[in-house]
Formats: sequence, structure tokens, C-alpha cells
Amino acid sequence: MQRKKLNELRIIGGEWRGRRIRFPQQPGIRPTPDRVRETLFNWLAPVVQGRLCLDLFAGSGALGLEALSRGAAGATFIESDRLGAERLRETIATLAAENAVVLQADALRWLEGPPQRFDLVFLDPPFGSGFAVEALRKLDSGGWLSPGAYVYLEAPAKDGAPALPAGWTLHRSGKAAAVGYHLALK
Repeated sequence: MQRKKLNELRIIGGEWRGRRIRFPQQPGIRPTPDRVRETLFNWLAPVVQGRLCLDLFAGSGALGLEALSRGAAGATFIESDRLGAERLRETIATLAAENAVVLQADALRWLEGPPQRFDLVFLDPPFGSGFAVEALRKLDSGGWLSPGAYVYLEAPAKDGAPALPAGWTLHRSGKAAAVGYHLALK
């Protein structure tokens, strides 16, 4: 039996299905498990095509890359770690993903800048950081979301569903081991 490398994952659907990507093995990088990504993209199947995506706290970039593989119009990856951002740029170059951009920045500070509208946001901050609530607030009030935007949030399962800004609805929710995953609609 082949053992899965700790700093490698595979894209599970779309144009790049089966392609393996590597990311730095560092504390705080916790890629979304295959099973969770598969469920999430089953939920998003009717809407991902042609959407502009934002992958905040990108880490491995698994969510934004999966969206691009499945036909998203573009993806912006925000990663604070220099090595992580460099590795993500290398992956994007290898995949020849011309519709992707990687910015090395603190995600919460970046959300204080001039907004750009996104249709689909992947929000997977380091567990226990408390960044999710602040990121949701800034996304909601900062003009970052297109009407009818979807926001995916990953958090410890023990925390339950996130408190959403007023006017948002929790569209879907699930749990896999210690990971809680939620899809909200603005």
C-alpha cells in the first residue's frame, strides 16, 4: 500500500483530476480532506463554472485549485507565508493556470484594501485563530461579495455552524471527523 505524503494532495475533479500538488510541510497548513472537498464541490457543481473565486488563508491552495480545475473563471489566492505563496505560484505555473493569481499578504489586512467582487469565497483559516469571524465581517461589509455569493467556511467540528452576518443563510453543513464544513449564501 502506498502511503500518502503529508505535504501532497491530489485534485479530485475536473481538468486536473488526479494531478498531485505539493505544499510546504509547515504548522498551520491543513489541507481540506479529499472527502470534504468532494462533498463541497458536489454542492457547488451547478454554480462553480465561470465564477470568480477567492481562496483566503490559501495554504496548499487545494480549494481554489479544485475550483479552477472545475471551470471557475479565475481565482485569487491569499497566503501570508512566503514559502507557501512561492510553492503555490510554482504549482499554478506547472498547471498553466493563467486565470490564477497568488498574493503574499495577511488575509485580514488584505480585506481592508480596495474590494473586488467575488462569487465564491473559500475561508479556511488556521483552526483556533479566531480569524473566521473577522473575515466574515470584512467580506460582508467591505464590498467583496457579488450578489448571491457563496462563502465556504471550514472550522473545528466541535465549534458547530458559524455565526453568520445578518441577511446570510446557511445553505449546507457537514462534519468529517474533527472538521466542520459549512456553505453560506449571501
